[in-house]
Amino acid sequence: MTKRNVLLGSVLGAALFGAGMLCAQRPVENIDPHHHPNLAEAQHHLMQAWGKVDDAQRANKDELGGHAEAAKHHIEEADRELKAAAEFANHRK
Repeated sequence: MTKRNVLLGSVLGAALFGAGMLCAQRPVENIDPHHHPNLAEAQHHLMQAWGKVDDAQRANKDELGGHAEAAKHHIEEADRELKAAAEFANHRK
């Protein structure tokens, strides 16, 4: 392998990692706890889980094989599903 290929691979890897970090968005608490207390509590726990994954990434200098970032994406997806469940219930009433 030439130095150029190693450098190019490193730059592309860093760019992909940076793009993944930009796409990841922390969950937000946007479910009304008065209307949906269980869903709101679940959403709160997702925010806590996100924070713990962040802590783990910092403690391990982001050397977790991409699994922590994947976990964050799953947390984001769960957050969207909880919000969708609350909205669905709101429209059914």
